[in-house]
Parts: sequence; structure tokens; C-alpha cells
Amino acid sequence: MRLLANPMANPTVLRMALLMFVAVAAFGLGLFLIRRLRKSLVAEPESLNPAPLPAEGLPAHAYHAVIQQLKQQKHELAAQQLSERRKAKASESLSSTIVSNLSCGVLFLNTSGLVRQANSVARQLLGFASPIGLESADLFRNARLRPQPGNSGASSGSGMSVEQALAPALAGQAAVRALLLNYFTREAENLVLEVTASPVLADDASLMGTTLVLTDRTDLERIRHDQKTRQEISSEMALRLRQSLATIAGYAQQLASGRDTARAHELADRISYETVQLERTIGSFLGGVQAASTSS
Repeated sequence: MRLLANPMANPTVLRMALLMFVAVAAFGLGLFLIRRLRKSLVAEPESLNPAPLPAEGLPAHAYHAVIQQLKQQKHELAAQQLSERRKAKASESLSSTIVSNLSCGVLFLNTSGLVRQANSVARQLLGFASPIGLESADLFRNARLRPQPGNSGASSGSGMSVEQALAPALAGQAAVRALLLNYFTREAENLVLEVTASPVLADDASLMGTTLVLTDRTDLERIRHDQKTRQEISSEMALRLRQSLATIAGYAQQLASGRDTARAHELADRISYETVQLERTIGSFLGGVQAASTSS
């Protein structure tokens, strides 16, 4: 009781009181630090999100003006895109119309050598209802290169296939022009086709595909053949006429210089025979020319 009545005189009680004070102070300080830490943790995620602009920071009329400008730009962009789509569609329709109305066949092959587009003339000339998806080797399977006199290029090389002749154009290296083919249709008809192959390059010089233009030269080659035949016939006929006239002239000289009546009758008969032969030759030639002009 004496010790409790005078705690300052007892060092043990003094230590216990000091220790309790320190504990209470540490507890209070820890509680304060925990609250501060909790507030900082809550405030940190909020600081990561941008704070919304206060309404008073942007006037209402300026806000509506920005919205209207954005809407107008969106409308103009949509109108421009619609106009570009219409132009592209019109250009595609115009190109398709022009290609379909051409008198020559037009085909477009992609970089793999497959047919992607073909107009009606090309389908008619090649005899395919739809050549889409076919390779060039399949297109010209029944075709042979036609010899071209006076042309020492690759297209006149013997033993070369059509695919080999078209290889430079299909690879995008160079165009192949005036390539003449003998094309045999399914109806066993022999057509003479002139093929021009041109690579289509993009702006960066990359290969987009190859266009093939087919022109039917059958009638033209037939006319050339008929003209050549007529020239040969004309040359042969001129030789026959020259021989007949020389024979008649020889008989006439003998007839003029001779005095034998029997010999004169014989020469006259020979002259008459040569005259008949000459008339037949001329009649045959004129008949052939008339038939050729009628058929052409």
C-alpha cells in the first residue's frame, strides 16, 4: 500500500506507466499512418483517370459548335466515300460495256496464269462457255504456232509451244504482239487467231496480271491465200499463153513460107487446135476468178 501510495518512489511502477504511454502513442501513430495510407491508395487510382472537364471550363455554345463540326465532317466523309464508290462502279460498268462490245476477244489472267475475266467474243472464238479458272495451257491446248515468213522473232521459232511464246508476258517481262495461231475448234474448224499479250503492272511496278487480246484473222488469211493462189495461177497461165502464142507464131511462119497444100492444111489444123486450147485456158482462168470473187 505504501508503494502504491507513492508510485514515484517505486521505479517498477514508473517503468510500467512509461511503457503504457509509449504503447498508446505507438498505437495512435500507427492508426494515423494506416488511415493516411488508405487515403493515398484510394486517391491514386482516381488520379490515373483523367478528370472530366468541368462544365464551366467549356462554354455550351462552343461545345455544340464542335459537335456540329464533327457531324458535318462525318457527313462530308460519308458523301465522299459514296461518290467514290459510285465513280468506281460507273467506271467498272463502262469498262465492262466497252470490253463486251469489242469486236475482238479480251481475257484477263491473274498472276497465277488463271483466267479471271473473258468477254463474249473470246468465249465464242475459243469455244468455251466459261473459260474462268482455266490456265493458258488449257486455253490454247488445240492451238499451234503459225509460221510467219520474214519474222525471225521468238513467235516464229519451230517447236515452241503457245505457252512458251506467251511466257514473257505472263511473267511480266515484256509484251508479246502479233502472235499468229492455228486454232482448231471443237467443230474441227481451223481458225487463224492473232494474239497480243500485255502484262498489267501496278504503280509500284508489281505484276497484277496479263491481258490477252484475240483477233480473228481467218478471213484475212483466206483472202491472202486466194490471192497467192491466183498469182500462181496467173503466172502459170501467162507461161501457157506464151507457149501457145509461140507455137501459133511458129506454125504461121511455116505456113507463110511453105508451098505444100497438104502441109498448109496440117499447119492450119494445128493452129486451130492451139487456138481452142488457148481459149479453154482463158475460160478456165476467168471462171476461177469469178468463183473466187463470188465466194469472197
